Amino acid sequence: MITVDDVRAAARRIEGRVVRTPLVPAPVRDPRRPWWIKPENLQPTGAFKLRGATNALATVDGRPGVVTHSSGNHARALAFASNLAGMKATIVMPSNSDPAKIAAVRALGAAVELVPPDQREQAATALAAERGLVLIPPYDDHAVIAGQGTIGLEICADLPDVDAVLVPIGGGGLISGIAVAIKALRPNAKVIGVEPELAGDAAESLRRGERTAWDLRRARRTMADGLRAMVLGELTWPHIHRYVDAIITVTEDEITEAIRAMATQFRQVAEPSGAVSAAGYLFHGDELPAGRTVTVLSGGNIAPETLAGILSSRPGG
Repeated sequence: MITVDDVRAAARRIEGRVVRTPLVPAPVRDPRRPWWIKPENLQPTGAFKLRGATNALATVDGRPGVVTHSSGNHARALAFASNLAGMKATIVMPSNSDPAKIAAVRALGAAVELVPPDQREQAATALAAERGLVLIPPYDDHAVIAGQGTIGLEICADLPDVDAVLVPIGGGGLISGIAVAIKALRPNAKVIGVEPELAGDAAESLRRGERTAWDLRRARRTMADGLRAMVLGELTWPHIHRYVDAIITVTEDEITEAIRAMATQFRQVAEPSGAVSAAGYLFHGDELPAGRTVTVLSGGNIAPETLAGILSSRPGG
């Protein structure tokens, strides 16, 4: 289990290397729940993952490089942070990854190894052993979790009387770190996870009190591709079980409407995974506590044509 001191140490390591994102007041939808948005889409790589990757790299010493497995935001974050640090990075990506994502990672100077989708974790572990590389997992890692937790420190610094924080949940690294920080600095505040109902393994796990795995093919139905990971981490699950107060699920239509609202009303670009927390606020107020509420907009890496399609379609259509 990480502690708030681990998160504070991470904040010192990443200071000046990542954007300290502001809290953006949102127009009040529910007077019982004044609303602020934490826009992690403003990071140079478009998502919160840069925090954990930067902190993890800062703990690496005397090794020839790092390796990870990811097809999305963690891949880009580790490539970006490694480039800045002058360190070699190898990213294991599924062979069916979007060619644009592969090109973006390579453009940042990282080497890309393409493998069958169900072999990426094993391939990364094997490369680490063969080449003496440091494996930096996407979420199930102490340094990564602590780095993501710096978001919680910033929320408490900017809104000391926060009452509730809504956080997207996939593998659990983001909410684990944030929850540690929030519960240490504002013990009475509620930390609430939000995930697609089509990938609702975390909600079911918390309800049962034990990790409950879903078939990955089931989770792939959601548009929120960053939240398809199962809550199976040896590190993330204990943090979620101990510190997270509740997990709510949102529909695909609600995610779409939240993306639209972020763009048209709040001038924020949100990818589906980043919009779920706003969807939780907008459509599930009856499941939320009253009080000052922050929703974490975890990322904005949405394909332009996807965003254009959402914006041009009729609400609810």
